[in-house]
Amino acid sequence: MENAQKTISRQTAPPASCGAVIVAAGTASRMGGIDKVMAQLGGEPMIVRTVRAFQNCEAVGEIVVVTREDLIEKITGLCVGFSKVKAVVAGGKDRPDSVQNGLSALSPEAKLVAVQDGARPLITAEVIDRTAAAAYACGAAAPGVPVKDTIKTVQGGTVQTTPDRSCLYAIQTPQIFTRDLLERALEKARKDRAAITDDCSAVERLGVPVKIVEGDEGNIKVTTPMDLKIAALLLEEMK
Repeated sequence: MENAQKTISRQTAPPASCGAVIVAAGTASRMGGIDKVMAQLGGEPMIVRTVRAFQNCEAVGEIVVVTREDLIEKITGLCVGFSKVKAVVAGGKDRPDSVQNGLSALSPEAKLVAVQDGARPLITAEVIDRTAAAAYACGAAAPGVPVKDTIKTVQGGTVQTTPDRSCLYAIQTPQIFTRDLLERALEKARKDRAAITDDCSAVERLGVPVKIVEGDEGNIKVTTPMDLKIAALLLEEMK
């Protein structure tokens, strides 16, 4: 798996061939009352940092932000300075619907689609480019990092199994796919009413392999107030 993680095609995605759908439509139920989309990180809303990373990435030609109805006006205002932001649209009742809403707002020129968690504000252009190159070569790709903890499957408070840690990766975003593949995967997930937590899961349900490329341990997802504090510390180190 290590070789598979580090060895990707030398091809690069053509400039501006990738459309980005940044999903920021969640309710932030684990943030203790903090609206994480608008939470301040390094003096600006977290969503601004996420959008900027895609604005500065050569492979990305356009961006659609998917958010809650009540934030559309605010986020539209925050994105005025980002030339690649094509639209800010409302999310759906679940992740497949939200991603599809963003996908529908992209232009036909976007042959690859990168789906990014809005709550991963420390994503870098390097990781986006690396993932886009793999998706261009293979059709589906995502960044990941090996897990450090021992993982247990637990049922009823009792350990059931201990998976081999050497085979376990924490998968990040952006997850990037050819447009046709993502559309088919989302359609099937909605038709089957499948409970998916990421877009790779939808693609996997079609039997399509997803290439894993080297992620970044700093590319954390802000889910809790502690995550926000960690992100602030990581941001200081990046300066």
